[in-house]
Amino acid sequence: MTPAARLQSAIEVLDEVLATDRAADGVISNYFRNRRFIGSGDRRMVSDMVWRVLRHRARLAWSLGADHPSGRLFIAANLIRGEGKSTDAVAGLYSGAKFGPSPLAAFEKRMVDKVGPRDDSAMPREVKLECPWWLLVKFDAAFGAAADAEIAALDAEAPLDLRVNTLKATREQVVALLKDEDRAPSLTAHSPLGVRLPARISLGDHAGFRDGLFEVQDEASQLCAQLVDAKPGFKVMDLCAGAGGKTLAIAAVMQNKGHVTACDVSVGRLERSKLRLRRAGVHNATLRVLEDNDKWMKRQAGTYDRVLVDAPCSGTGAWRRNPDARWHLKPENLDNLRATQDSVLDQGAPLVKLGGRLIYATCSLLPEENTERVEAFLARNADFKVLPITDVWSSVLSAPCPTSDNFLTLTPHRTGTDGFFVAVMERTA
Repeated sequence: MTPAARLQSAIEVLDEVLATDRAADGVISNYFRNRRFIGSGDRRMVSDMVWRVLRHRARLAWSLGADHPSGRLFIAANLIRGEGKSTDAVAGLYSGAKFGPSPLAAFEKRMVDKVGPRDDSAMPREVKLECPWWLLVKFDAAFGAAADAEIAALDAEAPLDLRVNTLKATREQVVALLKDEDRAPSLTAHSPLGVRLPARISLGDHAGFRDGLFEVQDEASQLCAQLVDAKPGFKVMDLCAGAGGKTLAIAAVMQNKGHVTACDVSVGRLERSKLRLRRAGVHNATLRVLEDNDKWMKRQAGTYDRVLVDAPCSGTGAWRRNPDARWHLKPENLDNLRATQDSVLDQGAPLVKLGGRLIYATCSLLPEENTERVEAFLARNADFKVLPITDVWSSVLSAPCPTSDNFLTLTPHRTGTDGFFVAVMERTA
């Protein structure tokens, strides 16, 4: 593709992203799936342009002086602010050449002309931090003086973390394999099973991935699975299993001994986990679709050593991977999510046996989805108590615990991971 053709493709993708509430990664994948003539190198360059705009959406819109710029204007502004091109150079790329973007209209040219000279010192805080104002208030309450640093870290691109599948390989073997390919792997700081790559690569055709030697999983998610503290022979439920990332990790820790039940309300998500379980060589897991008033769940009461509730949440801790998600979230969404979080906790609690543990986790950084939900649950359930996370951590992990609190909060700024929350509670009666 010519540079102009890549620009036009980026504009088309971005317009599709801006026109829907669907996650950007799905929109981008669908765009390329319908245009298989676009080569891998061009796909990467087009995707990079789109992701740069999504990470700097508020700043680019502000520099254009527009609330809802088109894809054409966003791409043009990014060429100036992100790549340092002059307005004349941008106008030259919007030349109307074959397969390229049409020339800028007069009003578009006036808006693009504003981008370079704008004084960034006048930029509002919520624009500079790429954070809707109503969420900015919540981050201030959660992090105080550190809020700006925490939010800024959520705007950076995440590295690629892999979890070594100990059913098939050791971390040393996976590191050696990746070093032989000049991938520059490093060890994650906290997870003993994590390998970090500095840049994202396509793993679908990688022999190590196809053979189940490793899975893509952020270090925070790896740590959550390890803090479940599942032992070989245990009976464990992953209540909101999704596509099964934590189910895989838990099954490996259990050395394929005992039993893991992966539950979800979505047939599609569980179907996607089947291939992953097979590839990883997991034999001690079963999948179950949950239904309203499920009688099977009632028969499972008091039988599980561990129940993991990785609850549906706002995803504020995963903005590094889903930068567009911050603009889709609305206050009423949080109201619905809190109700769902309370519901799944109440659904999971009766399953825990005496002396067993209920683990609550989210990829949110908002207290109302995290500590406040745990406190509300404990107020409703006197037969559970909090286990200090420092105690649980020291019993399963050798790295120093990054907190002295009762609950674990991981963030890109503090721990170099996705944002994540974990609380562990024990059934006492």
